[in-house]
Amino acid sequence: MQPGDPPAAPRDGAPALPAFSSPPGVSTPSPSGDPVTPDRSAKTILSATDIARVVDRIAHQILEKTSGAADTILLGVPTRGVPLAHRLAERIHTFEGVAVPVGALDVTLYRDDLRLRGARALGRTELPPGGIDGRRVILIDDVLFSGRTVRAALDALGDLGRPSVVQLAVLVDRGHRELPIRADYVGKNIPTALAEKVRVALTETDGADEVRLLGGTR
Repeated sequence: MQPGDPPAAPRDGAPALPAFSSPPGVSTPSPSGDPVTPDRSAKTILSATDIARVVDRIAHQILEKTSGAADTILLGVPTRGVPLAHRLAERIHTFEGVAVPVGALDVTLYRDDLRLRGARALGRTELPPGGIDGRRVILIDDVLFSGRTVRAALDALGDLGRPSVVQLAVLVDRGHRELPIRADYVGKNIPTALAEKVRVALTETDGADEVRLLGGTR
């Protein structure tokens, strides 16, 4: 038998040889001959329980810094900022019995990378009754990175009215700012390498709650 020939069929009456399998801990070669190694580059940094705890903490901070969320509106930045805004409003109501208006602010047409990324689907902008003039607006987003999405949100907000105060709440701040922008409420600061990616999953949009760090080496 030459290397690469298929194994010979067993003679009549001879027991069949068991199929080869790699010992535990040893990568099994792929059909190309390269070892297949499990992807260990993804790391869970917030579980569903962690996310619930973080949302509760941000809700408490909003209540403390806004005198009980008086005259306050939560505007979520699609996609995942919108369900986060609704969760925060629900927790604020649970803690203090205050009904905080919630809306959505699409920033697609205000992004400075539109010509670089091509066409995008437009999200929805929904303002609570009474608008935003003279009220405290808290922008809600899942990840704060370069700051460019927040800048786009501020531009979009300026076309809709004149709030008395604009604040920012994010689930994760991963650093690497390109603009002088900071969040007023941060769920978790996560030091990251520029090549790494932070992926937020929420039950409302992804079927489960989780934040994972992908790529890079640590």
